[in-house]
Amino acid sequence: MSVATDSQVHSSDTSSDEKASHKPLFLCPLPRIMKGYSGFFIYPVNSSPEYVVSTTRSDTQYEDHSVLPLFWCNNKEFDINGGCGICRYSNFGTDYYFCVECDKIFHKECIQSPSKIKQPYHPEHSLQLSYFRFRDFGKQSGCLCCGRETMNLVYYCTKCKAKMHTVCAMKPIPFLVEQPKIHDHPLTLFPRQASLTCNVCGLLRKLSLTYVCLECNFVAHNDCMNSPNVIKISRHHHRISYTSSIQLEECFCGVCRKSIDCDYGAYTCNKCSDYAVHSRCALAKHVWDGRDLEGVLEKDDTTKDVESFERISEGVILHFLHDHNLQLQVSIFYDENKLCQACVLPIFKSSYYSCMECAFVLHETCAKAHRIIQHALHPHPLALKTDSGYSQGYFFCSACNRCTGGFIYQCPIRECEFDIDIRCASISEPFDYKGHEHPLFLALDPREKLECLICKKRYAVYDEYELRFMNCINCGFIVCMDCTTLPYEARYKYEKHFLKILYGEKLYEKDWWCEVCEHNLKDTHTNVLYWCSDCCTTVHIECLLGKDPYVKPGQFFEVNGKEVEVLCKTYASRPLCGNCKNPCQGKILKRDNLIACSRRCGSKIF
Repeated sequence: MSVATDSQVHSSDTSSDEKASHKPLFLCPLPRIMKGYSGFFIYPVNSSPEYVVSTTRSDTQYEDHSVLPLFWCNNKEFDINGGCGICRYSNFGTDYYFCVECDKIFHKECIQSPSKIKQPYHPEHSLQLSYFRFRDFGKQSGCLCCGRETMNLVYYCTKCKAKMHTVCAMKPIPFLVEQPKIHDHPLTLFPRQASLTCNVCGLLRKLSLTYVCLECNFVAHNDCMNSPNVIKISRHHHRISYTSSIQLEECFCGVCRKSIDCDYGAYTCNKCSDYAVHSRCALAKHVWDGRDLEGVLEKDDTTKDVESFERISEGVILHFLHDHNLQLQVSIFYDENKLCQACVLPIFKSSYYSCMECAFVLHETCAKAHRIIQHALHPHPLALKTDSGYSQGYFFCSACNRCTGGFIYQCPIRECEFDIDIRCASISEPFDYKGHEHPLFLALDPREKLECLICKKRYAVYDEYELRFMNCINCGFIVCMDCTTLPYEARYKYEKHFLKILYGEKLYEKDWWCEVCEHNLKDTHTNVLYWCSDCCTTVHIECLLGKDPYVKPGQFFEVNGKEVEVLCKTYASRPLCGNCKNPCQGKILKRDNLIACSRRCGSKIF
């Protein structure tokens, strides 16, 4: 089954040499895009892909230029060069074009793509060739054909918000599939997608191409037909296998925590009789690493259990990220400037390890963090590192987007660009959050736009990161990772009791004032604070921990390309911030004679 275009590409007037060579020239996609540029998030590309030789000079800023044919390129070499210069994906085909003016390589399909097409994957409406200026994290951000992320040049339905890669849209669709992975009989294309429920995923999806078995009562979506049989996901410590039905009266998904219809396909664990996952949940990109492990020997992975330190003697260890021995201490006196080098939080209480030769300290729990972990937020193992690998001296956590200079867990696959701080890495399911009566889970789609019920901030997903949330499956409680990993109890220098997090209705029962900045909390629109129930002491979160609580004093990092030093907080003298003109309540950022109370203020004056 082939793709029909709304308007066929007509042959253009070319020179006799071009006609003789039978190599028609096409327009580079970059000037094609700029012809329709509107400044919006997404805009249509209506110009023809054909290159027309003009006899007059073009006065436009983006002068049309052609592309030279380049056939039978090797996919591996194409990846090395960075992939297609307009759709940002490779490994889709073998025919490519090269533009001399741009010095870029493009898929043949991206070059020759007509402005509109009719696609069997989406028979209801025509698909418009369009350009997305930013990554799209919407619920239907995946390609209708392959399910992979779409960005930049795509085919787009303005009514259904459906999208397809240009390469996928131009591929012929097989009418008969002979050897699908999940069924013994050939499957035949069924054109009315919205009328049948898939036996593999258990869903009725309007925008998914559907195949049926003519010998038995079996239905499968195009992207479900070749689902892997054995996989490893981030949410479970054993491998899980696909099964056509579950022999249980009731079970719940180990990822989204919702009920599973046992009459349809799912993934189950052979070692844990009650563990199952929806097919779609198991194959999500933030859950599964993309490997089919059928026939691959399962080995016991002992690297995850390797401790981060060597025991020298009773109460003395040598941590692999520090050169000197550390001795176990018991916290007696509170010093707000004595910070753990791993999580960059003060030593509030409990035991900690202190260096016997320098000022290096670690919470006992942080010292016990393993070298390699498998975290629920990422499908690959993560390795414990310091921030030394970052030229700017700090990094942004992929879970909470906080700037930190502490220890990180990093994915060794650099294409993932996944770095998580040690606080977020300590979160596991189920999580016992002291501010809520039920356990919390990572059961929400990371692409959802949600409101944290503690800080009341509405978070949208941006191009740089996907903010994660935890939620209660018994009620509607949702909390962002930033609030989840705040210390539920903290110390204030002039308060003998521990302060606890206060939020919700109790926050507005009294006329609260912050003990540090001496502002009325209602005037500062505060939604969460620290307070002492015995003494009624209240303090802003930022006044107690600072606006940049996870950058370390003595650290140097870059702001606007300039080196800035982080100084300890001090109550002896609170210098005024050079930007907001308020007294610096937390750590101080200093460059020459300029002072800032936070990275945000520093970016405006340094």
